[in-house]
Amino acid sequence: MRPEPLRPHDPVRLGSYELVGRLGEGGMGTVYLARTAAGTQVAVKVVRADLTPDDEFRRRFRSEVARARQVPPFCTAEVLDADPDADHPYLVVEYVDGPTLAQVVDERGPLTAANLHSVAIGVATALTAIHGAGVIHRDLKPRNVLLAPGTPKVIDFGIARAVGGTATGNTSPEFMMGTVAYMAPERFGEADVPLTAAADIFAWGGVVAYAGTGRTPFEGDSPLATAGRILTQEPDLSGLADPLRELVADALSKNPADRPSARELLDRLVAGPSRPAATAAALAGQPDLRAAASQAQSVTGLMPTPPPEEATAQVSAVPGMDEPDAADTRRRWFLPAAIALLVLAVIAGTMMIVFGPPPDPTAGPGLPSPVAAPPTSTAPAGPLLLADALDKDRLWLAKAEPDGRSSCVFTGGELHVRIDAKPLYKCRGPQDTLPADLSVDVGVRLVSEGACAAVWFHFKLPRGGHLVRVCRDNIFVGTHQSSDVTVTRTLPLDNPIVAGGPPARIGLRVLGDMVSVSRDGVPLGDAPLGEAEISGNRVLLGVFLDRDTPGTGSAEVAFDHIEVRGPAVAGPR
Repeated sequence: MRPEPLRPHDPVRLGSYELVGRLGEGGMGTVYLARTAAGTQVAVKVVRADLTPDDEFRRRFRSEVARARQVPPFCTAEVLDADPDADHPYLVVEYVDGPTLAQVVDERGPLTAANLHSVAIGVATALTAIHGAGVIHRDLKPRNVLLAPGTPKVIDFGIARAVGGTATGNTSPEFMMGTVAYMAPERFGEADVPLTAAADIFAWGGVVAYAGTGRTPFEGDSPLATAGRILTQEPDLSGLADPLRELVADALSKNPADRPSARELLDRLVAGPSRPAATAAALAGQPDLRAAASQAQSVTGLMPTPPPEEATAQVSAVPGMDEPDAADTRRRWFLPAAIALLVLAVIAGTMMIVFGPPPDPTAGPGLPSPVAAPPTSTAPAGPLLLADALDKDRLWLAKAEPDGRSSCVFTGGELHVRIDAKPLYKCRGPQDTLPADLSVDVGVRLVSEGACAAVWFHFKLPRGGHLVRVCRDNIFVGTHQSSDVTVTRTLPLDNPIVAGGPPARIGLRVLGDMVSVSRDGVPLGDAPLGEAEISGNRVLLGVFLDRDTPGTGSAEVAFDHIEVRGPAVAGPR
């Protein structure tokens, strides 16, 4: 993908990135080729200026960036950095130097058998990683598949797109002219029909059919004709050989429930009893592809279609940036707890997803290490809403203020929060809408004397939220509004949390107007939330300076492995 020169109105720098060329422009913004301070090439996607004042867009952008960063880099362009709060919000992803699948087929014709199976495996591997992280691509097509050396790469997933005048989920064929050939039948139906991962599987079938035949399987004379064929006719798969033809046909089933999952696609491609010889040749000739597929199978679980009661809260994800889309903001769902626990595991040496300890040094390269979840409170477990190991940028993000007096940084497998000559500091966290009743379980360590770890919940700017401060000798429960911090109850600690000592697991369980507090699974007591008018829904982490400790002007705390859950179905308080 050859970059074009920058135009006179283009920025030359965003954050620490130097922009050196233009890679493309579309509905959401402009894509630039950029260099890091170390000279590494990256792709920087800058949001359109007219979208930046839209608070709802920024909220979705921030939340979906956090989810996209959880996608393992198996045949995907890895999300590296983002600043949703900048004047011009931007996203930084791995720069993939290679042509798109569309370019290759347009210029050279259909792929050879071995190359076709490489693409089929690579895209299935990418979807396995994407779906396993709770994200739906929603605009998979040949232009979003890059044929990079080593493995194909899927790009443009997980980021909110420009919303048209209405937030409808299913878009008319006239509006989606560029992607209609790869849209599942359910996307042309009622607007409130939830979008699921099965739509990506349908697109996978269309992409593979196009790569193998040079045409789309429902090709019509116009977008409307193509949409009509998608809804009413069987796909034209002439030119594809079995068993790949059979797998593509299954992926293109009209009924989403009849399509295989991404993981099932991958299993049938690389490990099925009828695995074609071309697949074996593709894997034998591309060790990076074989390793990526194996790793995706090792650590990624299946992502089932959400039940109806969950579908209305479904996570909307990203298409690319080349055409405008009308993203249904109602299509958001929280990843079920069982699946979340299944898919969050470790890839040794490259990444750790939410629950993982440091990789086992005895494990071979690229092999998963044993995973043990940290201890949690004894409160009944509700559905998992958020989880983060707090060892790198994911849901909670590193930041440092220009004056150098406060920062949130990841070091030693923990999120360290530091202040100097300031009373408090909060780290940037997820923007998810959380229920009023919830539980929070997080590892807390006091790094310096006079430091108190702070957990805010029900938080909303500028009104504030409820606040729990974990200090050496006491845990304080109260509220924080503007600069006013009140305490509704003090819970003394029989055993102090010593600065520099081991971490403590702090559990908070909020039900109604009360919060129950525990330490290492042992209940410490209940506290009233007070009568302050607080109506937020965010959970934040940070540090407070304990004014009762003389001679201290700075403070540092550390957090690890946070879980936020919804209310338990049943159980005593």
